[in-house]
Amino acid sequence: MYPGGIVHSFYLIAIHEWLEKGMVKTSTELERAIRDMMVYSSNDATGLVVDILTGTTSGPELSPGPFQTWKYQRNFVNRYFLSPKWPELKSINVNQKTWSDGPYGGERIFQGLLMENRNILTTHGTARLLHSIVGGVAVSPQASQKMMNLLKKNPSQDGYKTTIKDQAIGFLDDSLPQDTQIWSKGILDTQVRHNFAYIELPNLKPYLLVTFIEGKNISQNDRILPYLSQKFLEAMKTLS
Repeated sequence: MYPGGIVHSFYLIAIHEWLEKGMVKTSTELERAIRDMMVYSSNDATGLVVDILTGTTSGPELSPGPFQTWKYQRNFVNRYFLSPKWPELKSINVNQKTWSDGPYGGERIFQGLLMENRNILTTHGTARLLHSIVGGVAVSPQASQKMMNLLKKNPSQDGYKTTIKDQAIGFLDDSLPQDTQIWSKGILDTQVRHNFAYIELPNLKPYLLVTFIEGKNISQNDRILPYLSQKFLEAMKTLS
């Protein structure tokens, strides 16, 4: 399914891998972009992260030769996620930036005439990714902890559920008790409402929940994900 900003989490792991291996150098602007990509789902911040990951930049259409090189570089992240040989990630595509109005120039050509080269993710693959972060094996224990810090939701923080557009009312945590510990990312646009979460509650086994909703009308229904989350919580209580 088209993942919207859920793809940011894949770029999050990739940029930490690049940093740990010395393939790129950190900077104040890169750190700011990583945070804004995850906390605010900023498309502009994501653009910088993708540029640094792949050594490419957006711009006008390119002639065939340079365009082939550009496309090869833009598939660096795809090749990275195929390397661990996780079967859950075989069908993904994570080579596109995320946009507000849409791509132009070479970026639009790269998506394909029918947009067949858009980003694609599955709930299973996303759950596998989140599981690796939670388990401390995404890149390294230290990098995994940094990623967990960016995914942690704090109900007392300024603007929680009110000023962050893509993590507003209508997501998995809306129906959970106040004492829930949750690490998550939610995305809402005109076509999709996606959410993934790692959830810890007193006296319950911790669990992962990944939900994708696609469709112009159904994605705007802010009651679906809280309902699913509540039903899942009720089922988890039978396992404790």
